[in-house]
Amino acid sequence: MNSNSDLSKLPMMTLKDIPQPNANAKQIVALVKQSGRVTGYQLSDGRILGKDEGINLARMGGIQGVGVAARNGSEYLKSLPDGSEDNNLGNLPSVKQ
Repeated sequence: MNSNSDLSKLPMMTLKDIPQPNANAKQIVALVKQSGRVTGYQLSDGRILGKDEGINLARMGGIQGVGVAARNGSEYLKSLPDGSEDNNLGNLPSVKQ
């Protein structure tokens, strides 16, 4: 068994749901934060969605490059690993709602 290939799958295994994006799916370009916590997402078309709205839209295929993960019973969006750090959600700018 090749342990390197197993480790490369680890980030994907942490995701609860990996939706297939639609042809017109948007990208997340900024995070909405309140007291350091992500409360929403700004999309490439300028819309700002709350956290739950973003998760629902991603599940319907409306947001590309993300999967749904869960921690302590709370769901959140997580970047799909693609070899680029630039588009990871944690590296995006923050905006105020």
